[in-house]
Amino acid sequence: MSSGATPKKLKKVEGASASGEGEEGRDYDAETQKALEEIDACQNEIDALNEKASEEILKVEQKYNKLRKPYFEKRNDIIKRIPNFWVTAFVNHPQISAILEEDEEDCLHYLSKLEVEEFEDIKSGYRINFHFEENPYFENDVLTKEFHLGSSGDPASQSTPIRWKEGNDLTKKGKEKNVGKGRKRALEQKTFFNWFTDHGDPSADDIAEVIKDDMWPNPLQYYLVPDIEVENGVEGEDDGSEEEEGDDSVVVVEEVEEEEDVEGEEGDDDEVMVEEDEDDGEEVVEEGDDEAEEGEEGGDE
Repeated sequence: MSSGATPKKLKKVEGASASGEGEEGRDYDAETQKALEEIDACQNEIDALNEKASEEILKVEQKYNKLRKPYFEKRNDIIKRIPNFWVTAFVNHPQISAILEEDEEDCLHYLSKLEVEEFEDIKSGYRINFHFEENPYFENDVLTKEFHLGSSGDPASQSTPIRWKEGNDLTKKGKEKNVGKGRKRALEQKTFFNWFTDHGDPSADDIAEVIKDDMWPNPLQYYLVPDIEVENGVEGEDDGSEEEEGDDSVVVVEEVEEEEDVEGEEGDDDEVMVEEDEDDGEEVVEEGDDEAEEGEEGGDE
């Protein structure tokens, strides 16, 4: 979209200038006015191309959605062979795990299949299907949350009513926990099943977007998160510790060498002292010889 004023806006601005309102209300010379009109015409052509590109991109997306579908189905069939695949991926995902209560995590151990289906025209919405094995929490086999354009053209959502088994309504347990902590009123705390049943602001449903655009395209990366951390983090730390130990051994060797050098220096000092003592001894002997000579002279007298 153009950031400059269009001819229509110029007329309004000029009108404002005539009434003395606004700093933008100024007249343009004929050449500038003509250039602005030409820019606006170019912008209309660009907008038309952008709209055409959007339509073609939509067709490409529709084509590749159909091509990807059999691979998603094949992947789901393989995932069934791995126990607790989906709950592990959910727990390892930072945004999804942030809303998971302990009871909900237990419930998701029964989640056997996840599907994201985009509508044919893509623009109008998508649905997320959660397939569950028989479990102690609810009667449903499939829970679906759907996002679509409402009658007003704004985003809207709806979800499958959950048929909770007696005493196992997980949407109520979270509220009961908050009240049990001494609060007069339950806090508005988002949990997984509260998210599933909430339709307050579909346009700001970040969890749905995370599942559709991040979890669904590649859940394997989140299932493998702990292994990846071990491979890239812990092992690297071990290597670092070994290097540190190697550095310590070098320091010890250097200290030993320094001690030997000090001892060697002390040994050299002792040799010097011995030599000095020997020199002193020679001097003493010479003094004795002088006394002997004096004694002999006395005897002769």
